[in-house]
Amino acid sequence: MPRDYSAIIILGLFVIANGILMIGASHLLSATRRTATKIAPYESGMPVLGSARERFSVKFYLVAMLFIVFDIEAVFMIPWAAGFRQLEGMRGLLLIEMLVFVGILAIGYIYVWKRGALEWD
Repeated sequence: MPRDYSAIIILGLFVIANGILMIGASHLLSATRRTATKIAPYESGMPVLGSARERFSVKFYLVAMLFIVFDIEAVFMIPWAAGFRQLEGMRGLLLIEMLVFVGILAIGYIYVWKRGALEWD
C-alpha cells in the first residue's frame, strides 16, 4: 500500500523543494536598492494625498453594493436568456423565476434610490 503512494509523495516533496529553492534563489540573486520611492506605499510618482486610515462615505459602500447587485444580475440573466429557447417544457417556470428575480432587484434598486446613493453632491 505505501508503494502505491510513493510517486505522489516524491512529487509532493519535489514541488515543495522547488518552491523553497525558487523563493530562496530570488532573495539571494535579486539586486535591491531601497529608495524613498520604492518604500512609499504608492509608487506611481504621485505624492500621497492623505492617510490610509481615512473613513469613507457610506455612499461609497452603497454604490459598491449597487454595482455588485447589477453585476450579479448580468451574470444571471445572460445564461438564462441564452438557454431560454432551448428548454421547451420549462419556459413558464423560467419566466416566473426571472420575473421574481427582477422584482427582488427592483426592490433593491428602489431602496438604494430612496437612500440617495444615485445622487452625487
